[in-house]
Amino acid sequence: MNADELRAALDVALADRQLLTHPFYLRWEAGTLQPGQLGAYAAQYRYFETALPSLLRELLSGLEPGPATDLVSQNLADEEGNPEPHVAAFARFADAVGAEDAPATVGTERLLDTYRSLTASSGAEGLAAVVAYEMQAPGIATSKASGLRRHYGLDATGTYFWDIHATMDVDHAQWGIEALAALDLSERRVVGAARAAADAWWAFLDDRESAAAQA
Repeated sequence: MNADELRAALDVALADRQLLTHPFYLRWEAGTLQPGQLGAYAAQYRYFETALPSLLRELLSGLEPGPATDLVSQNLADEEGNPEPHVAAFARFADAVGAEDAPATVGTERLLDTYRSLTASSGAEGLAAVVAYEMQAPGIATSKASGLRRHYGLDATGTYFWDIHATMDVDHAQWGIEALAALDLSERRVVGAARAAADAWWAFLDDRESAAAQA
């Protein structure tokens, strides 16, 4: 299975899990999120952003040396320092939207547990989970940054995290697909892991939408 065939298979598997079609992101894009909802989102997303470098290092420990490890290593290097640690860039967004410390919700815990369990199962399945998000990440980041500027008054400092991911994750997604294609893992397991990750992201957004309805 080459990279193009793998991308096509993932596109089919994730067709009904395109996160920009989720009601929470549609409201973000339309500028109809209520006060506090962006901050609550940032407080939960921060758990994933903080965990991502460790997840990538775990992926590396579960992969044999070769093209896949080279590509994941580059992804990790970007996450930790290109052009700065991404957790630092995210912190400026979180501050701009008034995020406060909050316990991880059920949806957040499910998201983290899904990535951890897939990574523990095999490096390749963990990588498929990362790819499932990064295939969508450039479009998501572009939409988020645009909405933050147009509707919520954020400046370049507040949108910077999303601005860099709007371009950088194009490469990350392609690297991930090429790395997966270089590994000896069946299409069924790759697609299954990607779908599990996409379902967990959808549930994460369901959690945010449910919290908004209860507010």
